[in-house]
Amino acid sequence: MINLTKNEISLKESIQRAKERNIIIPTFAQQKNPALIPNEIKDELKEIGLWDVHPRNLFRITWKNEPVAKGGGYSKPNYIELPPELTGVEARIIALIGKFFPTGAHKVGATFGCLVPQLITGQFNPVKHKAVWPSTGNYCRGGAYDATLLACESIAILPEEMSAERFEWLQTVAGEIIKTPGSESNVKEIFDKVWELRKTRDNIFVFNQFDEFGNYLWHYDVTGNAMKEVLETELEGKKPHGLVLTTGSAGTIACGDFLKEIYPRMNIVAGEALQCPTMLLNGYGAHTIEGIGDKHIPWIHNVKNTDMVIAIDDKDTQQIMRLFNEPAGHKYLRDRGVSDEIINQLHLLGISSIANMLMAIKYAKYFELTSEDVVLTVYTDSMELYQSRLVEMNEHQGTFTSDDAIRSFHSNLAGQKTDNMLELNYIQRKRIHHLKYYTWIEQQARDLDELNAQWYDPNYWKSIQDSVGPIDELIIDFNQKVEQI
Repeated sequence: MINLTKNEISLKESIQRAKERNIIIPTFAQQKNPALIPNEIKDELKEIGLWDVHPRNLFRITWKNEPVAKGGGYSKPNYIELPPELTGVEARIIALIGKFFPTGAHKVGATFGCLVPQLITGQFNPVKHKAVWPSTGNYCRGGAYDATLLACESIAILPEEMSAERFEWLQTVAGEIIKTPGSESNVKEIFDKVWELRKTRDNIFVFNQFDEFGNYLWHYDVTGNAMKEVLETELEGKKPHGLVLTTGSAGTIACGDFLKEIYPRMNIVAGEALQCPTMLLNGYGAHTIEGIGDKHIPWIHNVKNTDMVIAIDDKDTQQIMRLFNEPAGHKYLRDRGVSDEIINQLHLLGISSIANMLMAIKYAKYFELTSEDVVLTVYTDSMELYQSRLVEMNEHQGTFTSDDAIRSFHSNLAGQKTDNMLELNYIQRKRIHHLKYYTWIEQQARDLDELNAQWYDPNYWKSIQDSVGPIDELIIDFNQKVEQI
């Protein structure tokens, strides 16, 4: 749960630090609706780049940034709809775009939701503590970035086989970077390193994306409301059929809990890599879809509210990545009638974003959806963070040719089938929920009664969702005290 108990001594030091560094913290309400942001802050942002390490960029942790590199204001949520010429299905596939957050990925929102409640209550003390961000990539990037903006020191922990871009960028903001063995699926090794740090250092504060409910809450409230606004624009009175999202930390899928309150018949669909089918088959393995699928069920995943599981083959994401980003791929798509407007936006889909797109296609085929149906997803980051992967594939597989483009389109994209999908009944949901026991009770010392409450207590998730208002009140109070010094 989200503990909002104040530590007045530490809080006083946090307020003084914020005063010294000219820090103002946005509320959740302002992140949902930037019209509430004071004009003087908007004026400051006109001189600040989207990715600049500047405390005012806290106010750019929103889906509504104008998509420009510097000086942008706010508009509607950034989203894109991919056409049938590309997807091969009639259903409307609409996705929020993560590239236009600071750092180029939406994880700065999740990390804001984790760090800020602890900071404004004094539980986390930026003078004393270092913020530890265990992650498989974008979360520790977002955490290190937010921590720097909030004048906090940070430690990033991630697997050594993640993309070079992640490590290169982290070196500019993180005070310390710790590489753990393995790749995307090796989260246990990250957790083991966290336990080691807890035993050897007394000045750390761990923000674990997989069990921090601030991650859930930010997506429930801010991403959920952004999705709602897009639907109000696009649906014209119709109802969405489903929300499909790969689950890394299971933060983003929390927006489904918000949407399902408005559209009760909408399906929430959780995705993973076929090479690591934990939800589908209680399975395990390594894969190359960076950002998802970690051989366990996150503590913050509301499994009881999940309706389906879809597994995506990482070979498909890798080949489609080339199709969407190589000249031969663009030419073939153009020849098939895909517009230059769409082709020029395909770089907005990083590897896990491609997996989300494939989930939407499989979902549309499974339910035989028509042009009257809408499927929602998120493109969490862009290819800007994976250029080294394209270089590696060219080195290992050779130049991407026109023949490769034909094979990739027809096999990896148009050839998607309705295999490796499972509609969840009550028992199947409970089976997935029970997998939390082995990670969180046996390994991570969480409370068994709380695990049971997640399933049986109807007020458990509601109590977390209701934290938005109290957190915003604490943020306002914090900012006022900073001004009074």
